[in-house]
Amino acid sequence: MTTLPGRHVTGQYGDVFLFLSGRPCLDLTTTLQVRHHATPRETLLTPADVALWSKEAGLADGLAVDAGGLERTRRLREVVHRLCRAVLEGVPFGAADLAALNDAAGVPPLVPRLTAEGTKGHCGDLGQVLSTLARDAIDLLSGPYSERIRECAHSDCSRLFLDASHAGRRRWCGMTSCGNKAKAAAYRRRKSG
Repeated sequence: MTTLPGRHVTGQYGDVFLFLSGRPCLDLTTTLQVRHHATPRETLLTPADVALWSKEAGLADGLAVDAGGLERTRRLREVVHRLCRAVLEGVPFGAADLAALNDAAGVPPLVPRLTAEGTKGHCGDLGQVLSTLARDAIDLLSGPYSERIRECAHSDCSRLFLDASHAGRRRWCGMTSCGNKAKAAAYRRRKSG
């Protein structure tokens, strides 16, 4: 699966779904925001949120999701997050997480389709969406880019992202979001001190 350009979906309370992570599986992990706070922000609150996220992620439009599908999506999200954290921390993968990821990947993935407009679309059900995401995670975690998984350095962000910079020293999930906030705060500290 290829990396995705930065995109966002704005909701009633600001940006709900941000697609800055560089990989669909990493974008899935960011649907639970500010994980390190006492009360993380869940953005997949209803089955309709999963369908909207899938559409905005460019995976599948018109996805039918029920309460069980919402839970399956959240479970896969947490599996992928724990496996990525294991890479970041240099610890072995958990056996249960490996089994869950491999099980999700065992379902046939989304089927690509060429639209009348000449663009690429996909068709499939939620199981195929989750399989596509699990396969993306397997590709990332087993390949050379696993060493480029990062966590945003901004204190109010816990987003995992793929550092595709040449030097491999990117600190922020995005300059328009966390990078500019951190640089502005540092500037204010220097000017006031």
